[in-house]
Formats: sequence, structure tokens, C-alpha cells
Amino acid sequence: MAATPPRPTLRERKKLRTRAAIRKAACRLAAEQGWEATTIEQIAAAAEVSPSTVVRYFPVREDILLTDDQDELLLARLRARPAGEEPLDSLRAVVLDAVSAALAHEPEEILLRARFLVEIPAVRARFTETTAQTGRLLSGAVAERTGRAPDDLEVRVFTAAVLGALREATVHWAEHGRREDLVPLLDRTVDTLKAGLTLRRPGRARP
Repeated sequence: MAATPPRPTLRERKKLRTRAAIRKAACRLAAEQGWEATTIEQIAAAAEVSPSTVVRYFPVREDILLTDDQDELLLARLRARPAGEEPLDSLRAVVLDAVSAALAHEPEEILLRARFLVEIPAVRARFTETTAQTGRLLSGAVAERTGRAPDDLEVRVFTAAVLGALREATVHWAEHGRREDLVPLLDRTVDTLKAGLTLRRPGRARP
């Protein structure tokens, strides 16, 4: 298994640069005037592309804020994890690495996304949809690693549960003012999935 995905072609690199320019322009405008007041035309002008280009790259408007072209990289990294590693630990590693990198390289965009997750129902709804899409993509690699069929019920349930839990942890982080560090919070979320939820003893202090 390859540890890294193939190098993108020149055409693919140009597409990635265009998508990045659109996202950067959209985030700047949204931070200045709010997402609902930001139009496709304004984003296009700021990114120096046509409105049709924005729509072609991002058919769903909220995807400009939410998609970061990381799904294929996540898939490649998941396939490159050690063969004997537990699936939950493999997903933990690739997702936490991706979030750590995003926080290091584009912290303002991550914080803006968190703000709009709380403020705008359409952004939160689309976040749920895109997380589910990522889960369906990664379930193929989980199936490969566990020797199961891609449409195996247990594979689908497991992958959806992990990605859904990480999504809920991200929303929790956004709703609570981003006071905690996101990566340890996601790590704790995976620990909860692994250990399950136990009954709290009467009088026991909340951790």
C-alpha cells in the first residue's frame, strides 16, 4: 500500500489552487460581513474568477466553507496505516492528524467554520451531510482492512458511528466557545466510543 497519494497533475494542481482561492475569498468576506450577506458574485470577484466557476467548483454554497479537499488524502492515509492496527485506532490517527494540520495551517478558517456551525442552520446541516459522505468514502478502506465487503452492514455502521461522533464533538466544541483544544477533545471522543458509557454513581463529581 502506498503511504502517500500520487502527485497531482498540473491540471489538478490548478484546480486545487482555484478552489483554495475561492475558499479564502469566501472566508474573508464572510468574516467581514457575515455568511448570509456574502454572495456568489462577491466571492467570484474577490477570487478573480467567474460566478459560474464558483458554482462549478462548489455546487452547494455552504461547501465553500466546509470542504477542504482532504477526503482523498484521508483515504490514502487510512489505507497506509499498519495492517494489524485496530480500525478505530486507524481512523483516530488519520482524522486527528488532519485536524491538527488544518488548525496549524488555517486556524482562522477553522474558527470561522465553528462560528457558522453555531449561527447558521444551513451550514450545520451541510456539515452533517459532508461528514456522512466522508464516512461512506472511508468505509471502503475500512472494509479492505478488515476483510469485509464494502457494503457490509457492520462496516457502514462502524464508520458512520465514528465520523458522526467526531462531527458531534466538533459541534460541541463550537457551541461551547472553543474553550477546549479540539484535537484532545476528538481524542477523548474516540476513547468514549471504545470504552462505552457507564452509569454515573450518585454523588460522583462530573469529570
